[in-house]
Amino acid sequence: MTHRIFIVEFRLQNEMLICNMIIPPYLKKGDTIGIVCPAGFMEKSKVETCIETLKSWGYKVVIGKTVGNQFNYFSGSDKERLTDLQTMLDDKNINAILCGRGGYGLSRIIDSIDFRAFKKNPKWLIGYSDITLLHSHINNQLKTATIHSPMAAAFNDDGYKNEFVLSLQKAIKGNKANYSCNTNSFNKTGKTTAELVGGNLCMIAHAVGTKSYYNTKNKILFIEDIGEYIYNIDRMLIQLKRSGLLENLVGLIVGGFTDLKDTTTPFGKSAYEIIKEHTNEYNYPVCYNFPVGHQTKNLALKIGVQYTLNVDAKKVSLKEL
Repeated sequence: MTHRIFIVEFRLQNEMLICNMIIPPYLKKGDTIGIVCPAGFMEKSKVETCIETLKSWGYKVVIGKTVGNQFNYFSGSDKERLTDLQTMLDDKNINAILCGRGGYGLSRIIDSIDFRAFKKNPKWLIGYSDITLLHSHINNQLKTATIHSPMAAAFNDDGYKNEFVLSLQKAIKGNKANYSCNTNSFNKTGKTTAELVGGNLCMIAHAVGTKSYYNTKNKILFIEDIGEYIYNIDRMLIQLKRSGLLENLVGLIVGGFTDLKDTTTPFGKSAYEIIKEHTNEYNYPVCYNFPVGHQTKNLALKIGVQYTLNVDAKKVSLKEL
């Protein structure tokens, strides 16, 4: 199956910019989705509802060897996880790869992944959390779009019926997203159009200084996180700021920051207050509490695709072009 080059011209800050991004083929009924766990361990039973739902959507499903496999914390040894992901990437009969879960582990194998077959036959790579490293690596090195979205566990407990899992169904079919959310007192109003990049804040900071980092110049960045100490949110924002990743943005979307921890002596600020402090000097629009992150409210976002972000006094909208 051939892929296409998605070329968009848009005006930004009185300059004409041209973005070249490879958009993998969208899925049609009868196509095959592979499920793989390239990081943390996941019980096979937690994938069953996802499998049945994908089949009900009209897709065939192939299960990787790492699903239900365990090696300490991981879904297999580094070699097993690398081999399973590589098999999915190389198989021409697999049209998209859905990661079962995130956790931790991709940075242990990212430099050993061979993307030569993927470059010839790009396919949608889907997931979030630790999967952010794959998103940023593919965005930077291969200029290919991916999808940040709910993973296999999100289908459980009737999750397959909610609008957030269904947003993944729409995304892989090629439907253009048009999302909106409520305003927030921390928001900074404005309107911008650019390529969207982002994901888990910890993983974005983790990639700085490597070939997997996001080039955020003239882009809209979205960030989210879970389980971090509040002081570490501050440290990671400083890392992004010192690395120049914040000053060159044209827009910022702040998603959920859930299950955060504080030290015995409180840090004294919330995550949103920290983000606002470190971005206050910039003129681009910023929205807070956008439905993306480690939570039920986790909309599918196509990384590498053009969106218009509009933050006004009444509503926030994010529209795919």
